[in-house]
Order: sequence, then C-alpha cells, then structure tokens
Amino acid sequence: MSRSRISVDDDLARARSGDDAAFTRIVEPLRRELHAHCYRMLGSTHDAEDALQDALVRAWRAVGQFEGRSSFRSWLYTVATRTCLDLVELRGKRALPVDLGPASDHAVVGDRPLTDTAWLGPYPDAQYEQREAVELAFVAALQHLPGNQRAALLLFEVLGFSAAEIAGVMDTSVASVNSALQRARRIVAEKVPSVSQAQTVRELGDLRLRQIVDDFTGALERGDADALVALLTADVTWSMPPLPHWYHGLAAVTDFATSVPLSSCGAWRRLPTTANGQPALGSYLWDPDSETHLPFAIDVLTLRADRICEITTFIGPEHHAAFGLPEFVH
Repeated sequence: MSRSRISVDDDLARARSGDDAAFTRIVEPLRRELHAHCYRMLGSTHDAEDALQDALVRAWRAVGQFEGRSSFRSWLYTVATRTCLDLVELRGKRALPVDLGPASDHAVVGDRPLTDTAWLGPYPDAQYEQREAVELAFVAALQHLPGNQRAALLLFEVLGFSAAEIAGVMDTSVASVNSALQRARRIVAEKVPSVSQAQTVRELGDLRLRQIVDDFTGALERGDADALVALLTADVTWSMPPLPHWYHGLAAVTDFATSVPLSSCGAWRRLPTTANGQPALGSYLWDPDSETHLPFAIDVLTLRADRICEITTFIGPEHHAAFGLPEFVH
C-alpha cells in the first residue's frame, strides 16, 4: 500500500530539518524509476548507479532548500538529470558495434575487445510501464543525441514534463527546449522501429515467446546451425560488444555462428531472463578448471513478429550480478 500524503509531507518536513532516515523513506519508492532514468541518459547500468548515488547525495544536501513549487518527485528528477548531464559531458556517448563501422561478411575468429570505446550495456528488467522506454533500440538511439536533447526528449516524452518545466531543469529557454525536442525526435524516429518490442511480445503471447527462447537456447547448446537459422529473419544482425566486428544477413550470421559459438567455444548453458524489456539469456561457458559453467554474456533478443531480427551479446561476467543470475551453472 502506498504511503499517505500526510506521512510523506511529515517525512519531508523532517528531512528538511536534517533527518536522513526520513529522507530515505521518501526517496526509496522512487529509486527504481530514477535508476531507469539515469540508465536511459547514460546507457550503462554501472554509470546509472554512480549517477543515482551522486544525485541522491546532492539532493540530501539541498533538501532544506526545496520550496515545494513542484512535486518532490519532479525535483528529484531535476537533480538526477543535471547529475547525468555532468556525466555525459565528462564521459561522452556509449556505442554499439554497429555504430563503429560496416558489418563483416565472414566470421572474424579471434576478434579482440576494443577497450578504448565506451560500450552500451544491458539493463535488468524494468517495471512494466517503463519497458518501452528502456528497449535497446531506443536507448541506443538516445546515445546519438547531445546531452541536452537526450534530457529534453526523456523528460518530455517519457516523464511528461512540460517544455517550461524542462527549461527550468536545464536552465534554458522554452524555445531552446522546443528546438531540442524537434531535433531529438527526428533522429530517434530514424533509428527506432515503429513497432516496439513490448507490442511484439504482447502479440506473440507468453507461450510462443517462451518457445522461441527455448528453441534459441536449444539450438546453441546443441550446436544446431539449421535450427538456429530457422529462428532468424533474412536481415538478422549479431553484435557482441566489446568486440568491434558485427554481422548482418543470414549468410554472414550463419558463418559466424558455425565458426565461433556453435563449434569453437565449448559447451554452453543459458538461463532465461529479460533485459531492456526484451527476452534475454544469461550465457554460461564451460570452464574445465572449475568443472562448471561460468558467466560469459547476456544475450538480448530483438524480435520481429515471431523471428529474431537482432542478437546483441553483451560479453562480460560482470553483467550477470545486476540480473540476479547465479555465479555458475552445473
């Protein structure tokens, strides 16, 4: 049950007087949505966590100056957005392999990670009403926007702020906000499919979606190229940040799959999860030294109707903890 308006107002008064426990009680119900906002701004779960912690410290230090001209939630979003804009200025945008160069026609065996690139990362499942706003294509598109346009679009389209409120957040004019929104919408519209993953998943239904994920898992674990190809669209793409090479089309993807994950990597296990509001899998690779399967990557599947049109494999065991996945699988 949600807390009453009286108790929230009482805690706000206590927080203004220096009661950190009261401040925590007000903030805690908003933490998850604020974290999602920071992820959309920054494209990294780790950066989002850093930004949220910094924003909450800033908010705690300034809460005594909160005058109640807006809701406390709106004020927190203002603090979080400004914190994220500082980080965007410092760290720049995050990329996927498709942003760096053309697709490879044939499998690149022994591909090495690019360590000097800031890579987009996956996001653990969001609340239902937030899923479309963290879908991979949308967050990737946001990374092509300057920080001010990114913030304006998110505050207006996702969070429902008015242009005047956004102008206050960003210390600019309403005309500048409207101009930023116009440019941002144009760029995002070019990069985001008209049919969202949320809509696709709803139309498929739970049973069909589960079957697609199970079939994908089985094909990879058995090393069955024909079964894998049967699940893919003709224009499928497969990318694996932080590896720079990526593949487009059935021929190139099949060549990569048969040359690398289906034959030369070893034995796989995969556990179903969700990432960016999309079906995903935690991938585990057999480790002979520990005699178990250890975390390797998060595979995020993008669907078109009942086929997989994009596989994004976020390589790195560090991703698993945020998804609540186990440290190993037998």
